[in-house]
Amino acid sequence: MAKKKKIIVIEAQRIFRKNKHGMDFVALEMIRSLQQLDWFNQYIIAVGPGEDHCLTATENFRIVVLESSNYLVWEQVLLPRLLKKEQAHLLHCTSNTAPLRMHIPLVLTLHDIIFMEKKIGNNASTYQNLGRIYRRWIVPRVLKRVHKVITVSDYEQQNIKAAFPQLSQHIITVYNGVSPRFRQLSSFSDSRFSALENRSYWLLLGNTDPKKNLKNTLCAYAYYLQESAFKKKMLLADLDQEHLDQLLGELDLHAIKEYLILEEYIAHDLLVEVYNKAFAFLYPSIRESFGLPLLEAMACGTPVITSNTSAIPEVAQDAVVYIDPSDISSIGDGMLKLENDAILYKTLVGKGFVRSAQFDWNQTAAKTLDIYEAVHLSK
Repeated sequence: MAKKKKIIVIEAQRIFRKNKHGMDFVALEMIRSLQQLDWFNQYIIAVGPGEDHCLTATENFRIVVLESSNYLVWEQVLLPRLLKKEQAHLLHCTSNTAPLRMHIPLVLTLHDIIFMEKKIGNNASTYQNLGRIYRRWIVPRVLKRVHKVITVSDYEQQNIKAAFPQLSQHIITVYNGVSPRFRQLSSFSDSRFSALENRSYWLLLGNTDPKKNLKNTLCAYAYYLQESAFKKKMLLADLDQEHLDQLLGELDLHAIKEYLILEEYIAHDLLVEVYNKAFAFLYPSIRESFGLPLLEAMACGTPVITSNTSAIPEVAQDAVVYIDPSDISSIGDGMLKLENDAILYKTLVGKGFVRSAQFDWNQTAAKTLDIYEAVHLSK
């Protein structure tokens, strides 16, 4: 019996926006790899309006822009309308939520259920709070209709099964990949980084989400400066000056300001340069469903200091220095340990190359395609 060609709609609502986040890049990289893998089925990539046209259509991959900046309208009205118009056979929603009214099989990528858990801290904006409320309301309802759930680590799979036991036979782990763009560089295009001495600073992505543990890390850096004979500076990326000043005042850490290099915005394409120049990457997050940045740093030959919590040990294994993210001295001692042990440093560089090479977007796309085929066969 001949294989039947399917019309598959992939929701990638936010990939055209300029300031993308983790889930957006996961969707984008998976789709790009799927384009190289599957020339048989027909795909419609549903995106929202935005300036960064980062995905190119191919013969069997068509991009459709649904013109609404209102996420609720986009997902619950315009996306179902597109499915009906295109007579789609399958919908893959890539970022935790999906339409409630479905007449075709649904594959849902559920990166995590952090929104169902007790909040860590209270720094969320009104927009973030509304998003959390929306996800808490809609995800349990969508999960009653889903055909297959993809998540990004075995750690998160166990969390989801515990919260939603009915998914035990419908959930699968598909790891994220590492783009080949993340590699060791011999030259640098951005003057901000070409002027910096190679391996001269600690790198911290300054996300204000409380689970990223920025306050403890700044306190740990102050402890490091007291104890270190080298006193390397720290580059804080993606944090604005006003928020940094507020934090330094709150924590009484104005003395460390002269050691901080602040870059309020770094385009994702330039992150490879930032990783390459860093002495080490600090990733002391309290809660991660995967932890893609630590693998990107490893692929650039940059050692990582990271937390012994959540999915991080599953992803990083023995290729990092582990710390307790709730313990300021543990973070600081981890920094001092790496700085003072040249053999450890060299060992982690080598282990990082090996570990990061095990995560490939082509593998992610191949496993995703297998899921599409299995869902189709079960119907």
